[in-house]
Amino acid sequence: MLKKLKDEKGVIAIATTPFDDNNKIDFHSVDTLADYYLESGVSGVTILGVMGESHKLNIDEQKSLIEHYIKRLQDKVPVIVGVSNPGLDNLELLSKFSMQKGASGIMVSGMNGLKHDDQIDSYFNQVVERTRDIPICLQDYPPTTNVYFSESIINKILKDHPSIEMFKHEECPGHNKLTKLIEFREKKLNRKYSIFVGNGGLYVPQELRRGADGIMTGFAFIEMLVNVYNLFVSNSKENSEDLFDIFLPLIRHEQQFGIGLALRKFVLQRRGIIKTSKVRAPGPQLTNDDIIEMNNLLTRLVISLKKSDFSLPSGIN
Repeated sequence: MLKKLKDEKGVIAIATTPFDDNNKIDFHSVDTLADYYLESGVSGVTILGVMGESHKLNIDEQKSLIEHYIKRLQDKVPVIVGVSNPGLDNLELLSKFSMQKGASGIMVSGMNGLKHDDQIDSYFNQVVERTRDIPICLQDYPPTTNVYFSESIINKILKDHPSIEMFKHEECPGHNKLTKLIEFREKKLNRKYSIFVGNGGLYVPQELRRGADGIMTGFAFIEMLVNVYNLFVSNSKENSEDLFDIFLPLIRHEQQFGIGLALRKFVLQRRGIIKTSKVRAPGPQLTNDDIIEMNNLLTRLVISLKKSDFSLPSGIN
């Protein structure tokens, strides 16, 4: 039986959406990407997140992608579906469709335009009413949503709505906020929920030391983050951070706003995990200089790994 969202730990991969040369969803690459996540040892997969280009897919495409990913991953790891949408009707529709197909829960962020705690509280009251008892991951990602959750409104929403079983923390800087949320959860909330961190993985060692339950991101070497997490929880914290440090230049480079998705897809294509690095318009297209930079970073990564006791990932040597 798959874990509930509130009990989740480890690494949850944020899946990209592969496209073919004709700008259609490449379902063969969806399969190879899903298999890569499973082989990497992830504890779950989130689809149609920010990096999944969900806002560029029509409803029928979103449904097809949800059904395909879940069919490939079902009964192996939990699947969380990003359903954030300007319209609550579409959010409700995709939430119920996802659960009918076998998802373990949904992910919802604040909608652009929510300016203060009362508006945020009202919005999530409506979301929970529309989704009933569907398990929810609440995403706090101000750089993309322009919605800023105070610690007090997060704690209130979680106290009022037990169906919110997971919190994705991506405010930056946000380490002290993370600590305070964990303290409130442990001492005052009287119920369990999991806290995952994102931001491309930029601050993983520090966030794990602060007490985060896991990592949810789409970095193109997800198996490295799985190894970092496993080393950390097995009390090899220094080895965990040593491995992370080797990949940090690539993590930092891939986390650039605007171009980050194209860089991530470029690496996945080079590794043979997806067929093309195509990003749907409007979206970033890599220049020749971008490709030279990325290839140089990958070359340096190989050199650094060969000097260490850590193994080389597939597709880059």
